[in-house]
Amino acid sequence: MMQFMLLFSRQGKLRLQKWYMAYPDKTKKKIVRELVTMVLSRKPKMCSFLEWKEVKVVYKRYASLYFCCAVEPDDNELLTLEIIHRYVELLDKYFGSVCELDIIFNFEKAYFMLDEFMLGGEVQETSKKNVLKAIAAQDLLQEDTDEPKSILEEMGFTVGS
Repeated sequence: MMQFMLLFSRQGKLRLQKWYMAYPDKTKKKIVRELVTMVLSRKPKMCSFLEWKEVKVVYKRYASLYFCCAVEPDDNELLTLEIIHRYVELLDKYFGSVCELDIIFNFEKAYFMLDEFMLGGEVQETSKKNVLKAIAAQDLLQEDTDEPKSILEEMGFTVGS
């Protein structure tokens, strides 16, 4: 089971964080600070797996973003790398060659996509097609609610001549 996922830039700026275990805010900040420092200090040719405290940390760099996950010590590291890769594929498919700015300016979409893909630290939906369908449905719903309507229109009455 995944305990948390962090996305951060090469400069150490946190772009997205998803916690599947309850931690106090102070502890979360300390974990983020320690892991970002540790991952950024590693050389590119080094292994992407770390044993840190009571968890196993698996990370992967895509362009300017690091995707970092903490999993149980007995979880499969390669499966975790596949989960990271699938999430990147989903982001890529949705945004069309995703970049850090897409995550910054559309963080709610990135979170929604992660929530459709994973639930409680476990993979919920393995089909990219189904996840993207849910995102498209959410986009349609959001477009419908963006247009201001009068109370009569919301009740089904049309305002006309």
